[in-house]
Amino acid sequence: MATERELNKRIRSIRNISQVTSALAAVSAAKASKAQHQVMATRAYAGKAYQILINLASQPGVDANSAHPLLTAKADIKQSAVILITGDRGLAGAYNANVVAQTEQFIRAIPTPVQVIAVGRKGRDLMIRRGYNVSAAFDGLADEPLFIDISPIARVAIEDYLRGDVDDVFIAYTDFISLVNRIPKVKQLLPLKPLDLEAMAVSEYVEHIDAAGATELVYDYEPSPAVLLDTIVPRFTELQVYQAVLEAKASEHSARMVAMNNATDNAADLIDFLVLERNKARQMSITSEILDIVGGAEALT
Repeated sequence: MATERELNKRIRSIRNISQVTSALAAVSAAKASKAQHQVMATRAYAGKAYQILINLASQPGVDANSAHPLLTAKADIKQSAVILITGDRGLAGAYNANVVAQTEQFIRAIPTPVQVIAVGRKGRDLMIRRGYNVSAAFDGLADEPLFIDISPIARVAIEDYLRGDVDDVFIAYTDFISLVNRIPKVKQLLPLKPLDLEAMAVSEYVEHIDAAGATELVYDYEPSPAVLLDTIVPRFTELQVYQAVLEAKASEHSARMVAMNNATDNAADLIDFLVLERNKARQMSITSEILDIVGGAEALT
């Protein structure tokens, strides 16, 4: 059994750690609240942007499969890419491990070789350590990233796709459901499929649209729908990446908040247990001293 002095050291150490975890939980709670508001505010915009793209692609005379290179599916898939979004730091429970595991499961399931565009140091380090081809890496994103901060990530994927270096692009991120519920997902980013939303990234926030009904609603566009698609499609691809990053940020902060709250609660339970052990050790020490005194007194008589 540990001595009273050793138990006191352990109690002080755990109490200091619990103060740190409690502070981290408070900071993460504030960041999670801000990130949640940002996610909720941009979901409506992403949904409406999807609806505009669907309507443009559904207009008479516009072939959604050939109106823009980013809408055109390639017949022979030889190389794929995955944008993996994780955090730069740990202490977030299984947040980073879950999205990396989901990505690895996806990579093993598809027949083509995959190159990884890593967003976040944790994902980059894990994928390099496990032998995957990391073609680009981004880290140091702000807790409240702006659209301009995300554009370089999307441009790398777009340029690789247009050059023919990759034949399709997917994005792995953690979908924010609530402060205690997050779901890692891998969705398709390129080519865009505006009339087939089920597999597309962040499409879960789009209201149900009947493609046949959208075709019946003919609008006059100036300039033409095809010209508008040249501007909207790359911008919309960047918007998908931006929304996925916001979802991942909100998920990371909420996961860290929950993990640090659990760590603080566990530290309190451990301190209670160690205090009880310390009291037992103190009682044994006092009892031993009393027995020594009694034994010494008896020896003198």
